[in-house]
Amino acid sequence: MEKKALFICVHNSARSQMAAAFTNYYGNGRIVADSAGLEPGVLNPYVVKVMAEKGINISENVPKSVIDVYNEGRSFDIVITVCDPEAGQKCPIFPGEAQRLHWSFADPSAFTGEESVILKETRKIRDAIEEKVRQWVREML
Repeated sequence: MEKKALFICVHNSARSQMAAAFTNYYGNGRIVADSAGLEPGVLNPYVVKVMAEKGINISENVPKSVIDVYNEGRSFDIVITVCDPEAGQKCPIFPGEAQRLHWSFADPSAFTGEESVILKETRKIRDAIEEKVRQWVREML
């Protein structure tokens, strides 16, 4: 039976996009994921680039609002927040009877400096999210 997961962060521009993409990849249709944010922003171009390095194209993804997803009447078995409360970020909530998890990752949109430095730091977050998703998918399946 298919499980539905929703990944939530602040802007739905980086962490939640990566987590949903990796879940859809490793879940093989048995776990299907979407993502949303408290205040949808613009898809992070560095995230698009580092995901493409893994063979996953998220360039056409459109950041969505948690409110819009809720108003569509969608339900999820698992809701996972991926924001970083230690950095003062407020993690959004999604109403309903879902299992709730929290995975804290730094926000790639906060990285500054030369492009090579931003890409290096973004890859670290991507790899950490990928490893967490792979571990979680193995446990779920």
